[in-house]
Amino acid sequence: MGKARTVGIGMDYSAASKSALRWTVDNLIEEGDRIILIHVEQPKATRKQLFEDTGSPLIPLEEFNDSKQYGLTTDPEALDILDTVSRTKGAKVAAKVYWGDPREKLCDAVQDLKLNSLVVGSRGLGLLKRVLLGSVSNYVVTNASCPVTVVKGASSTSSSKP
Repeated sequence: MGKARTVGIGMDYSAASKSALRWTVDNLIEEGDRIILIHVEQPKATRKQLFEDTGSPLIPLEEFNDSKQYGLTTDPEALDILDTVSRTKGAKVAAKVYWGDPREKLCDAVQDLKLNSLVVGSRGLGLLKRVLLGSVSNYVVTNASCPVTVVKGASSTSSSKP
């Protein structure tokens, strides 16, 4: 076993981000690694002013159910996955909340949390939507200072969507 790593996972509890979580746990996490779920909320969210620049304090897995004070909702499926990896691989699990643009805040988190790796899900936007809305994963792959893995979610159809 090598040195324990800190792996960030972009998490909004969408199907794509839960696919990224499952992939990370199955393929990347080793005994003793640290997993940090990174939530990025819109600026109007609770506690934004208090933690605007630095994000919330790290929220340990044991306190996820109380994370509503940071404007978060929890997901039973994701919590089960995290609890299992914590017990079976000894991974340390925490979450951190940022407020603002997900593209910028995920890149900020890489520096702030000294991540060895970042994993994000892909919503699978078509070309037109990607051009109009921007792609969080493309931005993070280009601008983050650590390796970034983009996990494709389960494909709903094989056809290309605009």
